Amino acid sequence: MKLAIPDREFDGYIFDCDGTLADSMPLHFRAWTRIVAEFGGSFSEAQFYQTGGKPTEKILEMLRDEHGLRVDDVKTVAQRKEEYFLELIHEVKPIDAVVQIARRWSGIKPLAVASGGFHRQIELTLDALGIRSLFSAIVCVEDYARGKPFPDPFLEAARRLNVAPAECVVFEDSMLGVQAAASAGMQCVFVPRTSTSPG
Repeated sequence: MKLAIPDREFDGYIFDCDGTLADSMPLHFRAWTRIVAEFGGSFSEAQFYQTGGKPTEKILEMLRDEHGLRVDDVKTVAQRKEEYFLELIHEVKPIDAVVQIARRWSGIKPLAVASGGFHRQIELTLDALGIRSLFSAIVCVEDYARGKPFPDPFLEAARRLNVAPAECVVFEDSMLGVQAAASAGMQCVFVPRTSTSPG
């Protein structure tokens, strides 16, 4: 995988997790397929990848409001979807090109993860890859009011790293995340979908 990385050092490095550090999107799609089927609906692969970066509860609200999925308690169903993902977490693999960058700068520059996932799921994913210790901050959906494409996740990560947003670079695989990085005033390196992902 070739990444278009700016030819300069940054004061802070911020990484999305799913689809960026972790080749976990196919596992999330399997979990989504299972939970949506339980409610008599369907969730296409194309729809799934369009929602990359969006918190689970927001995706469920979209499926309920736009596609008629019969979900009453969004919070409980979102937690069940995450449990289904965690049953598959032993299968997660790293996206080596991105993990190598994190390893290169860890201990030299401050590193953060900024994700639309829940803390438990993201931390267990990083643990499964053996890279959680590389990061001095982990920002998840519990830590901000507005998710991607709003800049809140990345601005909170920069705040925790004590680095000005303009001196941060973001690694991100979703268009919502790319928009969020731009809104935060940060440079962004787009991570293309890996060949092991479906589609």
